[in-house]
Amino acid sequence: MLYKMGFPVSDFNARFQRIGLFAKPGDSALVPTLAALRVHLIERGLEVLLSPSAAVALELEEQGIPVERLAERCDLAVVVGGDGSFLRAARELVDQDIPLVGVNLGRLGFLVDISPEQMVSALDAILQGDYIEDRRFLLEARIGDRHRRLALNDVVLHKWNIARMIEFETWVDGHYVDSQRSDGIIISTPTGSTAYALSGGGPLLQPDLDAMVLVPICPHRLSNRPIVVHGDSEVVVDTSGRTDHKHVRITCDGQTSLRLEDGEKLVVRKHPQPIRLFHPRDHDHFDLLRAKLGWGGHP
Repeated sequence: MLYKMGFPVSDFNARFQRIGLFAKPGDSALVPTLAALRVHLIERGLEVLLSPSAAVALELEEQGIPVERLAERCDLAVVVGGDGSFLRAARELVDQDIPLVGVNLGRLGFLVDISPEQMVSALDAILQGDYIEDRRFLLEARIGDRHRRLALNDVVLHKWNIARMIEFETWVDGHYVDSQRSDGIIISTPTGSTAYALSGGGPLLQPDLDAMVLVPICPHRLSNRPIVVHGDSEVVVDTSGRTDHKHVRITCDGQTSLRLEDGEKLVVRKHPQPIRLFHPRDHDHFDLLRAKLGWGGHP
């Protein structure tokens, strides 16, 4: 759901007094931008709280604040890096209901949509209440009682260490969908529809849709097509008796990897708490798509 916020400036100055800074670990290219951002916020009289990765990047004596403690203290989180850094921060902060802003030092940058050149003016406007709020839901992946992981983009069940396809069944809300042989399946949020799901031939979903898309990866049958289901659906993927579990992995946002044990199923459903993204007032999702995907140009 999209909200346009217009609170008085003084009200927002009171709301956003403690700003958490998150940075892509081990990327020296972001240091000048991160350092300039920290100085600017301090000069505005705001308290700046550094995540461990931001503190390391700035080579400060302070060690940074563990993310779980930082989430309890900050009013707004600013992520400097690429979409991968933003995905990690979103998973870590979602349950604390902390708004996120992204400064793009990566490549595509669908989530981190503020350029370093616009950073100061865009953040000043946001701190004064001039922004658009965008709420996105995450997926919750469960494997038996052993594992629970979150994903903002996608949960992917895929083949591992073999050069042949795996076989599995898919169920939606208790209804059998199909059995397929393929390299796996992508279960994506609307946010993730511009990521792996797009590469797999899935549709682009408007970010505020309450929907998930199931995209087969290199299916053996050409009739296996992407399917869009309601966002409240429960999706179950079962490889039992069809593929050796040692040949299967489950990946969340391309950053965490899990294994299946014999008899276990992958269960995916919507996480109850959405994340809150703050964008500049002139943010337009379709402008972003045109810019990032190269639409509208003449050959």
